[in-house]
Amino acid sequence: MANDASAVSDARSPAVSNDKLADPFTPPADSSLWRKNFLLGAATASYQIEGAVDEDGRLPSIWDTFSAKPGKVLAGDTGAVACDHYHRWEADVDMLASLGLEGYRLSIAWPRVKDAAGLPNRKGLDFYKRLLNRLKEKGITTFVTLYHWDLPQHLEDRGGWLNRDTAYRFADYADLMSRELAGTVDAWATLNEPWCSAYLGYGNGHHAPGLADGRFATQAMHHLLLAHGLALPVLRANDPASQKGIVANIGRGTANSASAADQRAAHLFEVQHNAWILDPLLKGAYPQDLFELWPGTEPLVLDGDMQTISAPLDFLGINYYFRTNVASDGAHGFRDVPLEGVERTQMGWEVYPDGLRDLLTGFKSTYHNLPPIYITENGMASDDKVIDGHVDDTQRISFLKLHLAAVNQAIKAGVDIRGYFLWSLMDNFEWAFGYERRFGVVHVDYSTQKRTIKRSAELVAKFLKERKARV
Repeated sequence: MANDASAVSDARSPAVSNDKLADPFTPPADSSLWRKNFLLGAATASYQIEGAVDEDGRLPSIWDTFSAKPGKVLAGDTGAVACDHYHRWEADVDMLASLGLEGYRLSIAWPRVKDAAGLPNRKGLDFYKRLLNRLKEKGITTFVTLYHWDLPQHLEDRGGWLNRDTAYRFADYADLMSRELAGTVDAWATLNEPWCSAYLGYGNGHHAPGLADGRFATQAMHHLLLAHGLALPVLRANDPASQKGIVANIGRGTANSASAADQRAAHLFEVQHNAWILDPLLKGAYPQDLFELWPGTEPLVLDGDMQTISAPLDFLGINYYFRTNVASDGAHGFRDVPLEGVERTQMGWEVYPDGLRDLLTGFKSTYHNLPPIYITENGMASDDKVIDGHVDDTQRISFLKLHLAAVNQAIKAGVDIRGYFLWSLMDNFEWAFGYERRFGVVHVDYSTQKRTIKRSAELVAKFLKERKARV
């Protein structure tokens, strides 16, 4: 889940107009979403749902350490219990299947499957084997992310992503997992949102491990992307039948005025959010505009690194949530200028589906080797409550309908998009915002762990049932 606000933010969602209560979810008849081969699923991440942080040999992660520090996470929340998925996974898979969702994107907790000496932790590996085997039994397509931010703390103690050796340790981890889980994974993603890992973790300190230095951010990014590149040939060798890719969060930046300075600011925003990751992956070089924005932060790049990083991908995962309106800061960068009178979510993020369409079509023009795309995360947080056994998450229903329409527009414009994953399957630990912000299509009562299917999930299930009946 992409998250670039500080832990102390307390934005609230606006009231939703009654006319949206009648807004159906079902896409129009000419929508590409009716295609039989368009995958519709839901996503989660290990630290956000599993809990059981000290069971069966799991080691501490940087998020265990970070969330234990006062003031780092809203209300002092941690992922120690989360959704207790580690113990409730069978029921959660049954719930996923009952909704008719065709795909499930999950991540593996690196600290759960290897010990500090780099040896396999069999109890942790067995957990994921049981989970993936059950998903395959249910006929659910499996997308597995190797790194969704929970770096083992013992690696952070040796420098984390600032240490080039971590990239090689990641390749070792990818080797173990792809040997152990070969045949149960349809698609491997090496990293989730390296922008968040590098910038929020090492650039501004809002995420684990909580460091704040521009030079740290660019060097951490380089090592993250190097880790991705080193892992790809290992995954291909061990599990040749699966797809291999990476997941990037993208941001739409719009200019506050038509002035050249503000237009440049919007360009630099998108360089920092998008080209910083996509250019090395798809062009084999970092965008030089990035170092105009952050002078003197060029990472140490060794011979052969960029060739490793830019190896061909089978797919590119795209996570999108909102746009940012910016103006020139009067120097070399940009500043946020929040727009008034726009719809916002519980996170304070603007609902702007056109940004997803515009970015996707822009990528098609910019990157002539753009691989097939899956929207691996899209969704919104709202202050959902169970009333008489039901959750009527009206704003989310509208959000999903609008963003799926934007995806359809991008497909009609020629972008090869093959699937869409809701973020998230269920409410969970929302990183620096703890448990207050609810992104799930299934409500979780954290005091009882009761799951309640929201109206949005019911409508998605209804659509999938209708689509299946048409085939």
